[in-house]
Amino acid sequence: MNQKDRQVVLITGAARRIGAVTAQLFHEAGYTVVIHYNNSAAAADRLCEQLNAQRPDSCLLVQTDLNDMSALDKIVDLINSLGRLDVLINNASSFYPTPLENCDDQQWNDLINSNLKGPFFLSKKLAPMLIKAQGAIVNISDMHARQALSDHPIYTIAKAGNIAMTKSMAKDLGPHVRVNSVAPGAILWPEHEQDDVDKQSSVLSKVPMGRLGTESDIAKTAFFLAVDATYMTGQTIAVDGGSSNSL
Repeated sequence: MNQKDRQVVLITGAARRIGAVTAQLFHEAGYTVVIHYNNSAAAADRLCEQLNAQRPDSCLLVQTDLNDMSALDKIVDLINSLGRLDVLINNASSFYPTPLENCDDQQWNDLINSNLKGPFFLSKKLAPMLIKAQGAIVNISDMHARQALSDHPIYTIAKAGNIAMTKSMAKDLGPHVRVNSVAPGAILWPEHEQDDVDKQSSVLSKVPMGRLGTESDIAKTAFFLAVDATYMTGQTIAVDGGSSNSL
């Protein structure tokens, strides 16, 4: 197959964790993978090198800060150079507590930009390519978009907006582009909670399945929505071990 004939997926925040596993899954399916990252250069380099070793010229890197709207054109230029885009996975996200009494506008801008504003304007800029390919957008939201997480008001607002964006874009881009989202529950511990055993026990006590999910659980759901769910748009699938069912 000619390289230009291969389907292309762009995954934001794909150097590590859920994004990296999603990149590997699409690569295994034959896609050319564009890995976006911001600060995780070493991890992005390793993953891209690994994928290119499996299939030459099958992975590209692009570094931008999604807080900088002017930098989005760097991503768009790379995609235009490839000549096609079939799938956009808006995965990049900032996550940290912002207790109401202490939060500030810098935290607001960071969390809103990475979880909502950046994905919105990136999707807008790439919409012509996705329309041409009759492609798909998958947004990675959060179960807490529907049930507020204590001490995380800005993050909760941003992810709720992400789901609203999914519904709105599904209407505006249909029938040419399908837009859906995945709402993960407890998949990976946030880096600031890696050693907080009490917090982890409290979280797992509310998960009917009694365990964490895996990065693969989210990646497979994103792949399903992007590739197989050809009559689904505007939907959000909860992948949370039943947590949202018990709220």
